[in-house]
Amino acid sequence: MTGAGHVLILAGRFDPTCDLVVEELNRRAVPVFRADMAEFPLRLTLAASLSGNRWQGTLNNDRRTLDLASVRSVYYRRPTRPKFPERMTVEARKVAETEARWGFGGLLTALPCRWLPPPGRAADAEYKPLQLRVAADAGLSVPRTLITNDPDVAADFAHSLGGPLVYKPFFPVRGTVHAQTAAVYASIVDPDDLPHADIATTAHMFQEWVPKAYEVRLTVMDGRIFAAEIHADSDAGHIDWRSDYDSHTYRVCDPPPEVAAGALRMLDRLGLPYGAFDFVVTPGGQWRFLEVNPSGQYGFIEQATGLPITAAICDYLEGPASDEHARR
Repeated sequence: MTGAGHVLILAGRFDPTCDLVVEELNRRAVPVFRADMAEFPLRLTLAASLSGNRWQGTLNNDRRTLDLASVRSVYYRRPTRPKFPERMTVEARKVAETEARWGFGGLLTALPCRWLPPPGRAADAEYKPLQLRVAADAGLSVPRTLITNDPDVAADFAHSLGGPLVYKPFFPVRGTVHAQTAAVYASIVDPDDLPHADIATTAHMFQEWVPKAYEVRLTVMDGRIFAAEIHADSDAGHIDWRSDYDSHTYRVCDPPPEVAAGALRMLDRLGLPYGAFDFVVTPGGQWRFLEVNPSGQYGFIEQATGLPITAAICDYLEGPASDEHARR
């Protein structure tokens, strides 16, 4: 252990990937305070005051009390939204949620410590158009891409490719349909069957279909690279491997030096210490960039391959509290 201080973990109650980090920090005897934003304000109490140039105070739930001055790093793992008293009106709840975000969230971002991922930079990096531009600028190979709500432009782009067209949502789309969990994944679209009326309703992203030998999840943590091939043995998984995890087999691999260097350059330009990259590897061996997730899941890769990603994350969370990643 490199020094005293708590790791504050903000995550939902059910998060197996987060559990891996908690277990490793416990093994290292690093003090951890785990909470979910859903506990605020009913079961999570905040009290802080500005003393000089630092915020002093506590975070308290029904289990423990955290001294904010002791926080050396924050691991932000997709916590769920705050829950407010049912008696509150809809209007009051909206105001309370806004105040929680800017007050509670703002206070935490003011702590002089490492964040994984850095909140402002992570939010910016979620924009797919930004990712694609930065990836290309960093030297990675990016599929031809169109963003439009013009059906005629979409049709022209589709026919210019001379091959299959892929539709991708800009952000994960998940919900419930007829009491069943549903999600929207990447899908192949026939150029002659583009839904013109639907395209006009909002922004859509289309890309050329890249022939796949397999895909790669390349995870970077503070300059350390962990790569695993993903072989999907189903039609749905071949289009988007996230749609059929049961069909996967995994194999540890080494990315080409130019791909590794490009991934590191991309994270440096985005100001991120961590990124979960998705690549397609063509039958000819070319690596094509698809996307990077600044807080992407990695547990399934570690469990399948043994790659020590959790250890790398915990090394980072244990590191010096004050560095460039603490500056937002």
